[in-house]
Amino acid sequence: MQGRRSSTFTRLLRHGFTDPAAAERLLDAPELSAVRADPVLLEALGATADPDQALLGLVRLAEALDSEERRALLDTVTTAKPLRDRLLGVLGASEALGDHLARHPADWHALVTYEAADLHPGVAEFERGLAAAADPDALRAAYRRCLLGIAARDVCGTSDLVRTAAELADLATATLRAALAIASAETPQDAAAARLAVIGMGKCGGHELNYVSDVDVIFVAEPADGVEEVEAVRAATRLAARMMRVCSDTTAEGTIWPVDANLRPEGKNGPLVRTLSSHLAYYARWAKTWEFQALLKARPVAGDPALGAEYVAAIRPLVWQAAEREHFVTDVQQMRRRVVDNIPAAQVERELKLGPGGLRDVEFAVQLLQLVHGRTDSSLRSGTTLTALAELAAGGYVGRADAASLDDAYRFLRLMEHRIQLHKMRRTHLVPDDEAGLRRLGRGLGFRSEPVANLNREWKRHAMEVRRLHEKLFYRPLLESVAQLGTDDVRLSTDAARQRLQALGYADPAAAMRHLEALASGVSRKAAIQRTLLPVLLGWFADSADPDAGLLGFRKVSDALGLTPWYLRLLRDEGAAAQRLARVLSSGRMAPDLLLRAPEAVAVLGSVDGGLVPREHAALEQEVLAAVGRADGPEQAIAAVRGVRRRELFRTAAADLIDTYGDDVEAAEDRVDPAVLVDRVGCAVFGVTAATVAGALRAAVNAVTGNDARPLPTRFAVIGMGRFGGRELGYGSDADVLFVHEPHDGVDQAEAGKAALAVADEMRRLLQIPTADPPLLVDADLRPEGKSGPLVRSLASYAAYYRRWSLVWESQALLRAIPVAGDQDLGARFIELIDPLRYPADGLDEEAVREIRRLKARMESERLPRGADRTTHAKLGRGGLSDVEWTVQLLQLQHAGRLPELRTTGTRRALTAAAGAGLLDPADAAVLDEAWVLATRVRNAVMLVRGRPGDTFPGDGRELAAVGRYLGFPPGHVGDMLEDYRRRTRRARAVVERLFYEGA
Repeated sequence: MQGRRSSTFTRLLRHGFTDPAAAERLLDAPELSAVRADPVLLEALGATADPDQALLGLVRLAEALDSEERRALLDTVTTAKPLRDRLLGVLGASEALGDHLARHPADWHALVTYEAADLHPGVAEFERGLAAAADPDALRAAYRRCLLGIAARDVCGTSDLVRTAAELADLATATLRAALAIASAETPQDAAAARLAVIGMGKCGGHELNYVSDVDVIFVAEPADGVEEVEAVRAATRLAARMMRVCSDTTAEGTIWPVDANLRPEGKNGPLVRTLSSHLAYYARWAKTWEFQALLKARPVAGDPALGAEYVAAIRPLVWQAAEREHFVTDVQQMRRRVVDNIPAAQVERELKLGPGGLRDVEFAVQLLQLVHGRTDSSLRSGTTLTALAELAAGGYVGRADAASLDDAYRFLRLMEHRIQLHKMRRTHLVPDDEAGLRRLGRGLGFRSEPVANLNREWKRHAMEVRRLHEKLFYRPLLESVAQLGTDDVRLSTDAARQRLQALGYADPAAAMRHLEALASGVSRKAAIQRTLLPVLLGWFADSADPDAGLLGFRKVSDALGLTPWYLRLLRDEGAAAQRLARVLSSGRMAPDLLLRAPEAVAVLGSVDGGLVPREHAALEQEVLAAVGRADGPEQAIAAVRGVRRRELFRTAAADLIDTYGDDVEAAEDRVDPAVLVDRVGCAVFGVTAATVAGALRAAVNAVTGNDARPLPTRFAVIGMGRFGGRELGYGSDADVLFVHEPHDGVDQAEAGKAALAVADEMRRLLQIPTADPPLLVDADLRPEGKSGPLVRSLASYAAYYRRWSLVWESQALLRAIPVAGDQDLGARFIELIDPLRYPADGLDEEAVREIRRLKARMESERLPRGADRTTHAKLGRGGLSDVEWTVQLLQLQHAGRLPELRTTGTRRALTAAAGAGLLDPADAAVLDEAWVLATRVRNAVMLVRGRPGDTFPGDGRELAAVGRYLGFPPGHVGDMLEDYRRRTRRARAVVERLFYEGA
């Protein structure tokens, strides 16, 4: 006995059982006594997806049968291979269908025969199989009985994926008809009052249904003769609702599937049933592009066939005109993002449908290409994904090899989905994360040896192929249409290529075609690499607000660097570099302009050792001063300084853009907090500007002294003011400064002053030499007496002026003063001089507070440009930079004398300190901080997009959209962006009114 058991145990292991002990007990069950020793049975069980599950299901079925039926079952199992394979295959693949057979044991007879109709049943055959079902529970049981045959053909391989999906759709059609018949029988008066047609949508409409999926439908109704329309629609609505419940209610017989009518006009908020004219009125006026995308698959499935056909005939022309709609490009971009946005982050790695390289990638790509090209090519209008893909390949819209790879991958992924759903008959698209589930799935797909490892390898291979082809599918044929390649593949016509470019957001498809031709034509290695890069780059450009600018910029950079050996190699071999370049080139004018004047700076995009990290101020200053020291004259020196500035501004702008959008164009989770970005940009631009000022100062001193031939008779320092001193510079900010000098011992004051003025004048002259770079205006208007006062003063002169004449606005301006260049000791003593002024020990008296408020009110009424919108002006408008900064600075003037933590030149740091000291509510501080960050980002965005400074949102639509993208708003949402800006700044202004104008 022990020997027999040991031998059986070993055989069970060899045949794939994971619990041989339990399997031995099941084989010893009295119900299987007649076949226990039959070697054919064990062999057949071992061929199933889950031998343990198959054996358990067989025992349960045998237990449920009477002795005569059990004998018939077991005789057939051991002698008829077709039944054995089908029955055990279903039991091993589906626990749920095993449960059904245990409840309805007589249904095993549905698997016995192999008639011609059984091999390829259609709607008529399934209707006959459901005909006897007079109530919902009977329909559910009959549905599962029909499903047994579909599953058996599937797991035994007598039906391929396409045939199985079509049979499931046909069964769904027959089931909807039967459910409608049951509903009509329950309420005959409703059925008589209206003609109701059920339109299949989604995978049901596309004839490619899953085992367990929502069955998407739309209902359309018309009144029966003599019935008012309102009453007819009400009756049809009751009938439709009952039909849905028949299918989706859960009882002891389980459920069939949910019927989902949310693709109807207005979705859940719209009426369940509409007349045909109501449908058409909605589609003509209100429908979005995704709704026409959904209608690609519409077909009548139940109810009044004439009305269904009339509906489809009426909506078909609207579907194929969708690509001509005004907002088609924006809608397409939103649809493409919806594929990614719908991915639950915690499940993305196991998502077959929505994950990267998933089923949705294939389906979306095919449907979008159908919408673009199907308006002029009626051969592309199939609702079935794989049929449509084959049609696109036959028409030359997709490369044949690409279509074959995509077809293969799609079939594999759908088969995975079928096997996963079949197990429990549950709607899921998640790959199992347990070993047993993965093993069953792998075996169900034919991997008998190492099923888990082989499954994972094949799944990842197909997913990677789908992801690669998802990008390539759109863009590769565009290149083949212009590259004049010797290829056997059919190329897109010029018109088709332009259609596709226009659909992807290119405003000037003809120009885009010329750029592609210039980049990709020919047989050179350079052209070959470009043809590899461009399909992906075109997609990244299309994700931006200005694809045309991105492509044009890429052509210009490629023209400038195309002959350098490292450029294309960098883009080809460093995936991040190409993606970063696409982002930078298509996000506005400033960064591409900087890059085109120094194309070699593209190398920073590929650096893996911090190439995009802003360089420290000290290192930049050292580099600049060394370059000035090597120059032959002041003009050459300032050119070298500007070269460093250009490179570093590009580095900063590129890092800002990449961090704003995420290193992966589609990965929103990679994006950096906007406040962190503002601080990072402010510090980086400060460092660049301070180094530039230091270099200009050294060049000016060299010019005045003849390279130290005549030593400068005075010490000289530059004090940063305003946003410069606060380390809060934007891309378009001026550099506010004060110039201070101090004569060397024994030097005449007049001589020292003359030399200091010469240095300041020469420094400003050098920085004002015309250049194509973003200008750096050195503004010294915050000096004593403003424009009327001397440009440069000695430290003693400043002390005398501040002691006798200083006004409260000057104390306020000095809050942000820091030394930025020149003599460090002199700069430090200047700060010692002004500290008592900007941090008064006793704070401000009431008159000083009133004066600051008067100045602010006067500035608001006089300095806002004529015609500017006060609600959206980032600097002087309501809740803008000025509001926040004046409020913070008033608190500093009042309290920094006694609270050292307020002694900072940065607005955000001062806000944090004020809240920490209890001078304002943390909630108010958060509102002010949010508004200040937002206004700063608006100014930065305008400079990045337009290439010139601005305090207001652009008027041009594309530029406004680009600003919106920088601020985190998707295409088509500029109105939301403006409303969001107004809302946040309105809240900030309310805080300013309370703290600045009403505070004690």
